[in-house]
Amino acid sequence: MSIALSRKIIQMISFIGIIATIIVTIYFLKLGVFQDTNALRGLVGDSVILGPVIFMLIQIIQVVIPVIPGGISCAAGVLIFGPVAGFIYNYVGIAIGSVIIFILSQKYGKPLILSLISDKTYNKYIGWLDNEKRFERLFAFAIFFPVAPDDALCLMAGLTKMSLRKFTMIIIFAKPFSIAVYSLALMYGGTFLNSLLGF
Repeated sequence: MSIALSRKIIQMISFIGIIATIIVTIYFLKLGVFQDTNALRGLVGDSVILGPVIFMLIQIIQVVIPVIPGGISCAAGVLIFGPVAGFIYNYVGIAIGSVIIFILSQKYGKPLILSLISDKTYNKYIGWLDNEKRFERLFAFAIFFPVAPDDALCLMAGLTKMSLRKFTMIIIFAKPFSIAVYSLALMYGGTFLNSLLGF
């Protein structure tokens, strides 16, 4: 499969995922699900084990294949499971997904990366790899803050000589802050939107 075709497939999946997310969010707002955490929790599953496992699998998948925006799924985790458990499930799922795309990038290289990100994004960050020590510092800094394109940078990291151990340590120690910010900002933003729209 060519890079162009695989990129089109990924873009189509992402587009469908975003549209579906918007439709489902509006539907849930009308049902008042975001005002009733028990109803929201029932959508994923009441099981103490199955619900979190399903949610973490969704988080892993959305990191590897961007089906739905990561920030929205982070907020959903906090809304469904509460701030502490939701943060943990978000963290575990995203961390595992990040390690997976790093390993895939190491194995399949540039063709895989270009099928998942645009040429513009690739060209923007490929220069960071000229100095690998500098890249490691920039990568850790970018992973810490929620505004960076984390998934793209994880893919780019796979082109460096960074070890899996070092990559994993950066994700483990730098990722929690950005996940917490995404989760809480979007959760409270959703509550504000809910009150603003009067659903």
